[in-house]
Amino acid sequence: MGEFVLLMISGHPLLSSSESSSVVVHRRGNSSCNLPSFRCLCHNVSFSSSTFDETQSRFLELKDQQEEDQEQEETAVFAGAAPRSHLKPLTSLAHSLSVATSKQLYSADSGFFQHFSLECPTKDRGSQVSWGSMELHNNNNTCTTFDISRGSSLVQDKLSKSRRVRNKSVDFDDNLLYSGNPRLIYINDPRRTNDKYEFTGNEIRTSKYTLITFLPKNLFIQFHRVAYLYFLAIAALNQLPPLAVFGRTVSLFPLLFVLCVTAIKDGYEDWRRHRSDRNENNREALVLQLGGFRLKKWKKIRAGEVVKIHAHETIPCDMVLLGTSDPSGLAYIQTMNLDGESNLKTRYARQETASSVFEGCNVTGLIRCEQPNRNIYEFTANMEFNEQKFPLSQSNIVLRGCQLKNTDWIIGVVVYAGQETKAMLNSAVSPAKRSKLESYMNRETLWLSIFLLVMCSVVAVGMGLWLHRHKDKLDTLPYYRKRYLTNGKDKGKTYRYYGIPMETFFSLLSSIIVFQIMIPISLYITMELVRLGQSYFMIEDKHMYDSNSGSRFQCRSLNINEDLGQVRYVFSDKTGTLTENKMEFRNASVHGKNYGSSNLTDDLSEEHNIRAVLRSRWKLKSEISIDSELLDMLHKDLPGDERIAAHEFFLTLAACNTVIPIVSQDTSSGHGRSESWEDVEAIDYQGESPDEQALVSAASAYGYTLFERTSGHIVVDINGNKLRLDVLGLHEFDSVRKRMSVVIRFPNNTVKVLVKGADTSMFSILAKDTERDDQIRQATQSHLTEYSSVGLRTLVVAAKDLTDAELELWQCRYEDASTSLVDRAAKLRQTAALVECNLNLLGATAIEDKLQDGVPEAIEALRQAGIKVWVLTGDKQETAISIGLSCKLLTADMQQIIINGNSEEECRNLLADAKTRHGVQSSNRKKQNLKRKKNSENGYLDILDDTKSSNVLQRLAGREELAVRAPLALIIDGNSLVYILEKDLESELFSIATSCRVVLCCRVAPLQKAGIVDLIKSRTDDMTLAIGDGANDVSMIQMADVGVGICGQEGRQAVMASDFAMGQFRFLKRLLLVHGHWNYQRVGYLVLYNFYRNAVFVLMLFWYILCTAFSTTSALTDWSSVFYSVIYTSVPTIVVGILDKDLSHRTLLQYPKLYGAGHRHEAYNLQLFWITMIDTLWQSLVLFYIPLFMYKESSIDIWSMGSLWTIAVVVLVNIHLAMDIRRWVFITHVAVWGSIMITYACMVVLDSIPIFPNYWTIYHLATSPTYWLTILLIIIVALLPRFLVKVVHQIFWPSDIQIAREAEILR
Repeated sequence: MGEFVLLMISGHPLLSSSESSSVVVHRRGNSSCNLPSFRCLCHNVSFSSSTFDETQSRFLELKDQQEEDQEQEETAVFAGAAPRSHLKPLTSLAHSLSVATSKQLYSADSGFFQHFSLECPTKDRGSQVSWGSMELHNNNNTCTTFDISRGSSLVQDKLSKSRRVRNKSVDFDDNLLYSGNPRLIYINDPRRTNDKYEFTGNEIRTSKYTLITFLPKNLFIQFHRVAYLYFLAIAALNQLPPLAVFGRTVSLFPLLFVLCVTAIKDGYEDWRRHRSDRNENNREALVLQLGGFRLKKWKKIRAGEVVKIHAHETIPCDMVLLGTSDPSGLAYIQTMNLDGESNLKTRYARQETASSVFEGCNVTGLIRCEQPNRNIYEFTANMEFNEQKFPLSQSNIVLRGCQLKNTDWIIGVVVYAGQETKAMLNSAVSPAKRSKLESYMNRETLWLSIFLLVMCSVVAVGMGLWLHRHKDKLDTLPYYRKRYLTNGKDKGKTYRYYGIPMETFFSLLSSIIVFQIMIPISLYITMELVRLGQSYFMIEDKHMYDSNSGSRFQCRSLNINEDLGQVRYVFSDKTGTLTENKMEFRNASVHGKNYGSSNLTDDLSEEHNIRAVLRSRWKLKSEISIDSELLDMLHKDLPGDERIAAHEFFLTLAACNTVIPIVSQDTSSGHGRSESWEDVEAIDYQGESPDEQALVSAASAYGYTLFERTSGHIVVDINGNKLRLDVLGLHEFDSVRKRMSVVIRFPNNTVKVLVKGADTSMFSILAKDTERDDQIRQATQSHLTEYSSVGLRTLVVAAKDLTDAELELWQCRYEDASTSLVDRAAKLRQTAALVECNLNLLGATAIEDKLQDGVPEAIEALRQAGIKVWVLTGDKQETAISIGLSCKLLTADMQQIIINGNSEEECRNLLADAKTRHGVQSSNRKKQNLKRKKNSENGYLDILDDTKSSNVLQRLAGREELAVRAPLALIIDGNSLVYILEKDLESELFSIATSCRVVLCCRVAPLQKAGIVDLIKSRTDDMTLAIGDGANDVSMIQMADVGVGICGQEGRQAVMASDFAMGQFRFLKRLLLVHGHWNYQRVGYLVLYNFYRNAVFVLMLFWYILCTAFSTTSALTDWSSVFYSVIYTSVPTIVVGILDKDLSHRTLLQYPKLYGAGHRHEAYNLQLFWITMIDTLWQSLVLFYIPLFMYKESSIDIWSMGSLWTIAVVVLVNIHLAMDIRRWVFITHVAVWGSIMITYACMVVLDSIPIFPNYWTIYHLATSPTYWLTILLIIIVALLPRFLVKVVHQIFWPSDIQIAREAEILR
C-alpha cells in the first residue's frame, strides 16, 4: 500500500499485548500542541509525537530484527508517548495497526535521507508550528493531552526525488544515515568530544590577510594587472648597466608608489575586518564550568560544552536545545541573520532533556549528528540520554547568529562551532572585485605592448643596418668607437663596444625603456584619484540621503565605480529591500458593505479613536485607522445579521492564524501571564506572515484582541470580556487550497470552522441559500475588484457551524491525516474539504503591503533602461508574487512560468515543458543571437534626417521596445533550485530565465542566492548587481560584480560585505541611471585619453629616433619627460574625470533608455581604441614634421627644437581634451588652461638654470614669430580631421546622448 494506516475504531484498543514493544512515554507542558477531542478514540489513551523522529528511532531499533529474518515483511513501529503521571503505558502494536512499509532510498552523495515525516510536506518551508489541539475526555472527565508539534521542514530533501515503494524491509542504519562518519558530541564533556582535536574552535575569521600572507597575497592580486608586470620588467631591465637609460633606483619609484598606495588601502580595509572579527570573537556567553555557568569568550567555546543564553542575546554557535525557561521546552528565536525574516520561529528542547534541565539536574549523554553542512533548513542527529535513544531534527537546533526572543533563557550543547557553523558555511569568501572596464584595459594594454615591440624592433633593426653600413667608420664616431683613443692606461682597450649583434640587442632593450610610457602607469594612479573624487560626490549627493534612518550613501569600494554604468541584471532581496516589511489594514467589506479609511471623517474618526483607546487596555505597536461606522456597529448591542456577521468577521481575523501574541507587562513579559489585565501595557504580534500580523492587529484595533495562545487554546479579549476558545484543529494555508481554516470550540460547546483565503478559492465553497446571500456575494466581489485595482492584497472571510456528526467525521479523518507518514498533504487537503464547504460569507479584507517609497517607479525606470530585475527571497511564493504585483515588477500581461519541482525528473520535465510551450531557444542558440537581442532591447533611437527641436524630445520619450510576444515571468522555488543548480539542468534554467523579463525565486537559501547570481555571471559577459539588507544576502552581494547593501533593520552584515551602501532601494535608480552613467562615460574617456596622451608623446620620440641614426637619444630633457605625465597634463585629466557631465541628472532620470549607452559600450570599446590610435598617429606626425618643415632652413639647435616639441605636445593634448569637455565649470578652465601656463612656467625655470644644456632656449624661441606660428599650425592641422569627423558624425549619425544634449540646449 505504501502508506501507514492507523485504524481508530471506538471500542477497539490501539494496543494489544500480543506484540509488545517498549515505548518512551512523555507529555509536554502547558505550551505543548494539543489536538482535538476524539470521540472515536478509546478512553484513557494519549498519543504524542513531536515529529516523525520517534518513528525513525523505532526503525533504527528494528535493524537487528531485520537482519535475523530478511524474508518477513517488517512492521514499522509508530511510537507514541503518554503523560508521565496518570496515563497507562503504551505497550505494543496489534493488528488494529495495519502497516505497509515504504522503502526510502538513500543517496550517498547528498548527505540527506528521506524522512517518514509527520508534517505536511508543503512547499512552505518557513512554517514552524502547526497549532492544533485535541483534548481527550475520559469518563471521569479528566483531560489528557494529545500532542503533535511540527518538526523538521522538508526544505532541501534531495531524496524525495528517489522515493520508491517496495515490499521489502526498511533498512535504516546509523552508518548509512551519516555517510559512515557521524560526529560524536559528548554533552558537557568537551575534552572527550575534542580528544582528537578534529573540531574547530568557535573563533571566526572573515578577513583576507594575515601579517604573514599580506605581502605575497596582496602583490599576487595586484599583479593581475598586466601593466604592473610590464613596469616590473622595465624596472628590471633598467638595472642592467648597458641599459641604464634612467637612474636604477629612480626607475623603481613609479611602480613602488602605485603598489604601496593600493596595499595601504587594502590593508586598511582588511584591518577593519580584523577589528570586526576581534569584537565578535571576544563577546562573552555563559558556559557550564565547574558546576556553574560562568562567562567565557566566544572564541574559546568548544563543541560539547553546555551554553546558557538569555533573552535578546545572540546565539554564539550551533546548539542542540536541552532546556528552556518554558517547562515544555519551547523557545522563540529570530532568524533574521540567516534567512532575512524578522518573524519569530519556534524551537523545542526534547521533553526528555527539558524536564531534567528545568528541575536543575545535570544532563549528560551522547549526540550522533551529521557532519557540518550549509543546509540551514535541515539537521539530522540522534541523542542517547538516560539509556534512551531518540532522534533530533531541525526543530531542536538553534543556529549561530540567531537571537533569542520572548524566552527568558535557553540551555544547549554546542555541536558546530566557528567556521563549521551553518551561518559561516553560508558566508562565501569575499572576492577581490575588479572593474570590467579595467579588464578590457588589459586587452588594449596587450595591443600597446605589441606596438611598443614593433617600434623597438624597427629601431633595433635600423640600428643594426646602420652599424653594418658604417662599420668601417666606427673607430672615429664618438658614440660607437671600438677603442680608447685618449692617452693613458686605457689607450687601445675596448670602449663599450659589444659587436653589432649585441649592440642591436641592447638598442632593442634601450628603446623599450625610452618608450616605456607607451603603457601609462600614471593611468592607474589617475584612475584611483578620479574614482576617489567620484565617490565623494556620490556620498555628498543629497538625493541619496535617507532622512528616515539618517543614513547617507556609502562608497565602500573604489575599484568599480564605472561598473555602475553597465549593469544589466539586478538581483534584489525582497524583505526589507523592496518592502518596509510592514503591512497596513486598509479596508474591509463586511456583510456586503464597504468600510475603510475612505469612510472616515476627521471629527468622528478622532472621537472614536479616542474612545477606542480609552476603552481598550491594549496598546498596539502601530496605529491603525478605524472606521467609525463599523466601530459603532460592533460596540452597540444591535440586533440583526449584520452585527453578527461583523462579530464573526473580526473573531475570524483574531482566531484564524498562527500569530504569536507578545504582551508586555509591568511584572513580567513572556509566558507568565497573570489573570489581572491592568498590568498589560502593550501587545505585539509575531508571525511568519506579515499579512496575518496586520489582520490580527486590525482585529485588536476594533476590540477583538488576541492576547494569549497556547498549544490547545487561544484567549481573545472582546471589549473587555475574556473569551477562551479551544482550538480543535488547524488547516494551514497551502498553495493548492489557497486558504486556511481553524476549528474552534466555544465555551457553550458550539463548534465553528473559521476560514480565510483567496477569493478564487473561497467563492466556490460558499453556501447558496437565499437571494440575500447572492446580493452579499456580488457586493463583496465588487469591493474586491475595487481593492485589487488599487494594488491592495485581498482575502475573503467565511465561517459556519459544525454539527456533531460533521465534527466527529472530521476529527477521525483529521487524526488519520495528521499522523500519516505518506501523502500527508493530500490527506489533510481532503480532510479540510469536509469542513471547508457550504460556508457563510462574512466579508473580505484589504491590506496594503508597505513598499518602500519609490520602489515601483525605480523598478520601472530600471526596466526602461534595459536592466532585468530578479527578486530572490526566502519568503513564500504567494507573498513574493503579491509583492511583485505591488511593485509593478509583475504586470497583468505577463505569462507566468511556475517551476515547483520535488525531484530532479520533475524539474527537468517542468523546464522542458516551459521551453516548448513558450518557444524558448536553447542556451547555445541564444548565445549566437545575444548581440542582436541586446541591440533590440537597448537599440539606438531612430534618427530622422530632420533634427528639428520640436521632435527631438518626442522621439526620446516615444521610443518603445516592440514586443514580439507577451513578456514572460519565471517563478521558481528553492526546492527546485536544489535539483537544478547542482545537476545538469543549469543550462535549461539559464535558457528560460534569460528569456524572461522578470524572475522571482522564492524560499531560497543564502548560498542559493549566490548560485543564481553565478548562473548569469559565469555564462554571460553582462554586469550583475545584487542588493540586499540582511546577513542572508551577503553571499549574493559578494558574488555579484557590484554589491549594494541597504542600511535597514536587519543588522549591518550586508552593508559590511557590500561595495556600496544606501538607505532605500529607490536610490538605486539614481545610483545607476545618473552616477553610473556619468562614471562610466568619464572613466571610459579617461582611459582612451590617457592612451592617446602617452602614445602621441612616444610616437613623437619614435619619429625623432628614426631621424637620428636609430640612436636612443632624445631632444627632450629628462625633466621634460618626467614632468609631462606628472605635472603638465595630469591635472586636467583628473578634473575632467571627476566633474565632466555629458547630460544633466534630470535628463538621465527622465529618459532611462540613455543608460543603454553603457550596455553598448559606447564610451569605451575596441573600435574607439583603434580610431583613437589612428588619430594619435596622425597628430604625432604633424607634431614632429611641422617644426622640422618650419625650421629646415634655420640653424636652430636640437634643445631648442626639443623645447618647441614639449610646449607643442602639451598645448595639443590639452586642446584635444578641451574639444571633448561637455560641461565647463570654473575649475575645469583653471585646470586646462592653467596646465599650459604651468608648462611655460616650468620651461622658463628649467631654461634659466645654467648647468642644463637647454639653458636660455625658451627666451630665444619666444621672441620669434615663427615659434608661435608653428604651435598654432600644429594645433590646427593635428586636430582638423578629428573636428571634421565629430561634426559629420553628430549631424548624420547622432547618438542618443547627442540628441538628449541638443534637447537640453533647446529646452
